[in-house]
Amino acid sequence: MDAFTFPSYSIDYATGEVLFDYALTGPDGEQRFTEVITLPLPAEPVSDATAATLARVLELLHVVAGVSYYKAAAPPRLVLPAPLGAAAVELVTAVYTKGLAEYAYRNELPHVLELRPEVPSGTVDPAVPVDNSDLRPLSAVGGGKDSIVTLEALRRAGLDPVPFSVNPNHVIVSVNEASDLVPLAARRRLDPVLFELNAAGARNGHIPVTAINSLIAVATAVLHGLGPVVMSNERSASDPNLIWNGHEINHQWSKGVEAEGLLRAALAEHAGLVEPYFSLLRSLSELHIARLFAEIDRYDAVVTSCNAAFKLRDASERWCRDCPKCRFVFLAMAPFMPRERLTGIFGGDLLADESQVPGYRELLGIDGHKPFECVGEVEESVVALSLLAQQEQWRDAPVVRALVAALPDTAWQAAATSDVFTPGGDNFVPAPYAKTLTALT
Repeated sequence: MDAFTFPSYSIDYATGEVLFDYALTGPDGEQRFTEVITLPLPAEPVSDATAATLARVLELLHVVAGVSYYKAAAPPRLVLPAPLGAAAVELVTAVYTKGLAEYAYRNELPHVLELRPEVPSGTVDPAVPVDNSDLRPLSAVGGGKDSIVTLEALRRAGLDPVPFSVNPNHVIVSVNEASDLVPLAARRRLDPVLFELNAAGARNGHIPVTAINSLIAVATAVLHGLGPVVMSNERSASDPNLIWNGHEINHQWSKGVEAEGLLRAALAEHAGLVEPYFSLLRSLSELHIARLFAEIDRYDAVVTSCNAAFKLRDASERWCRDCPKCRFVFLAMAPFMPRERLTGIFGGDLLADESQVPGYRELLGIDGHKPFECVGEVEESVVALSLLAQQEQWRDAPVVRALVAALPDTAWQAAATSDVFTPGGDNFVPAPYAKTLTALT
């Protein structure tokens, strides 16, 4: 295959179904795909103005969601379906290069990092400005501690958030029920042909799914007359895992501040949205967020930040207790809550299990690089360990003892001067939302 194209898209306002067509083309023919995204429909008919704004958001989503199919062959040409403005082109370029950087690294495809979309000539009509900044926020819920902190901060600040998810699983449904808020949900159905190709040996790997789900959320907010989409991405999401061929490889790129800024700019330029999208937790570390979560107990029986848990056969199991995410979240929460409460949340005590030591050595930067997972920075793990070493309830736990003995003096010195509890870094939080986190403290 030598090119990836975007033949068409359509929306059915009777069902909420949006069809996105894609094609991998080459000398031997083409492989077509159709993705189906089903948006929740509002009770009232959609106005012409709303439909026009939604169409602009869907044009961006059409192109961004194509990464799922592009990666099956990774051709050298990416041919966009229509002219786009500079901000939208910059977003698309970054999604297909930086967003696929881990995929390129694992599959040894350096050309992906240099991909530049072919943009048809022509002008783009200016978008009609839409000031949605004072409307109810749509708060993305993933079932983990971060999105719970955001949801509760918005609620306690009186902003009346609407929980939102894409393809909600049993964990997300349980979190929504615990919130007592009425949620909205969208459905995303990948073309089954993609799974057939993967089974037959097509290229596969990590994609920037947060960029896709973010645009689905924005489309839902527009359709329902809601305000900004509020995410829960923290500052460590911008921290790369490693450098390869002169490029940063970041598993969490689409959760990082660069992706957030690009998406905001593209939505402002192409769809006219004044306040489309931001992360409330952007200035906070994972450890800081864990401390905030410890002040909330209504979700203890339903929260999970474990991606593997969604695949477990037993729906009552919310944590696999054997992955980088489980290890990090347990470590991050441990300094801020009683041991009994934490082991109750997880269904086990990871710091009492010596088989966890190798995984924790990676998180602490003793062995290898930071895992390709949504985990905090090495510095945060070191600070958490230093706090545990000072607490009677944790200092004698087998894993804590082993890690304290293994950590070099330089790491302890860095922890002593750390600023993980000091908000900082670039963020796009609007002024009316800036003080919402104080409702939790």
